[in-house]
Amino acid sequence: MASYEAKKDELTALGVAVIGATTGDKESTAEMAGEYGLTMPIAYGVTDEQVEGFDPWYGDDHHGHYHQPMEFLISRGGNIFGAMYATGPIGRMGVDEVINSVTGREARRLNPPE
Repeated sequence: MASYEAKKDELTALGVAVIGATTGDKESTAEMAGEYGLTMPIAYGVTDEQVEGFDPWYGDDHHGHYHQPMEFLISRGGNIFGAMYATGPIGRMGVDEVINSVTGREARRLNPPE
């Protein structure tokens, strides 16, 4: 999330809003946000029931039960045009990939093929 914070101005110029969510409690979420200088809104206390409709991957191992990350790109019309479901520590959307995806989508929207 720190990489998204670092490119906040570029994302804002593209009309992109970044919103985070975590299963962590309010205090640990605020501590993490402060540690990394995050200014985007971050929901905390997310439960299994709240994300059930997104069909998430769960981890159940020596760390306990936890959600694996899910990331979504949502268009102006509210449609998902990109998604990433991680099943472990690999498979996150890089901020540059998001910027390229949004930039390309906007170019096609503004200059449709004839």
